[in-house]
Amino acid sequence: MSVDTASGEDLHAAMVDQLVADHAEKGLVMRPEVEAALRSVPRHLFTPDVALKEAYRADQAVVTKRIGDEAVSSVSAPWLIAEMLGQAADAIDGGLAGRHVLEIGSGGYNAALLRELVGPSGSVTTVDIDREVTDRATACLTVAGYDDVVVVCADAEQPVNPGRTYDLIIVTVGAWDISPAWTAQLAENGTLVVPLRTFGLTRSWAMRRTGDRLVSHSQRLCGFVSMQGAGAHQVRYVDIADGVHLRLDEDQQVNRHALGELLAQAPARAWAGVSLPPRTVLADLDLWLAARITDAGQQFVVLTAQQEAVDAGVVASAWRFGTPAALDNGAFCYRSTLRWNDDDMFDLSACAHGPDAAAAAGRMVGQMRAWLYAGSPSPVLHVLPAGTPDGDLPAGTVLDKRHSRFVLTFTPA
Repeated sequence: MSVDTASGEDLHAAMVDQLVADHAEKGLVMRPEVEAALRSVPRHLFTPDVALKEAYRADQAVVTKRIGDEAVSSVSAPWLIAEMLGQAADAIDGGLAGRHVLEIGSGGYNAALLRELVGPSGSVTTVDIDREVTDRATACLTVAGYDDVVVVCADAEQPVNPGRTYDLIIVTVGAWDISPAWTAQLAENGTLVVPLRTFGLTRSWAMRRTGDRLVSHSQRLCGFVSMQGAGAHQVRYVDIADGVHLRLDEDQQVNRHALGELLAQAPARAWAGVSLPPRTVLADLDLWLAARITDAGQQFVVLTAQQEAVDAGVVASAWRFGTPAALDNGAFCYRSTLRWNDDDMFDLSACAHGPDAAAAAGRMVGQMRAWLYAGSPSPVLHVLPAGTPDGDLPAGTVLDKRHSRFVLTFTPA
């Protein structure tokens, strides 16, 4: 049976089978209750404006609202939903059954999955700032038979139900900071799962609360539409060449003309001289580089490029949607392309432009080797209230936000 003629049930089953296989390929194991929820909830009822084959694509989000060219609401890609639900269930002792959950960002589908996971003795409240989005979520949830999910239209930067706490708060929009209201509404030892921009790099962090502090339990690479309302923080993009941009998310200041002149100079490349297996998690390396570049007193930025600029050889970035880069003593340096050998292993490289290019590229590959020699450690995020004295912070790289002090540390994988 072709995809075009397959029934909704067949497409639904195939999507979940693909999600289970994707987990295994990444070295993850899908929890049985998450798989059961994914098989129970009909996703097409939450994406009524697209064809069945699009509703059940494992790798594709469905945009449900745009303002101009910008997507402001969507039903997230199933692979990402599955991973975040797994993060939540893994971080909560005893799993999600019987838990009380607050979801921030209302597509409807994820709320229905959560309702399956918490069971009859649990509850799900979903909140969104946009009345059009919450009305749509309410309608879809009702059609799918989940009319006991509480849908609220409000800005979740403020408490949704003052005085009430939740065992899990799961955020399905991209955040830049942790609202104090989220920590206040989280039960002691409760879990917050949030797609958070840290040094301009977005990860889904699952964090547990102890007092006024949050400490991460796991993190996954992800991407989401941006937060609206009082919690919004605008990402800035600076053009430094045709089709080449810097993504600035921590109020960095750069001289675009000086950077453009550096980029016009012939590049120098250095190789780490390593052989890594395909499953190596380079997203962890990127956060390591962000921390080490910052700790060295250099300016960390994220380099993005259009495919035409990559094809023309203007840059040779590791990933055109966002690769770590540094402004390093008269050079512009970034993590560059991989080199594969006949044994299906790969090497890492750095590319730099400017008078000190060769030395800068060498320093970056030195930081890459240091990550490998340390055991390819995974990042751990600590979130403490703004104003916490330096002496009360754990040892690590500090990043100050509006409401919080983030500290990034690393634990061997």
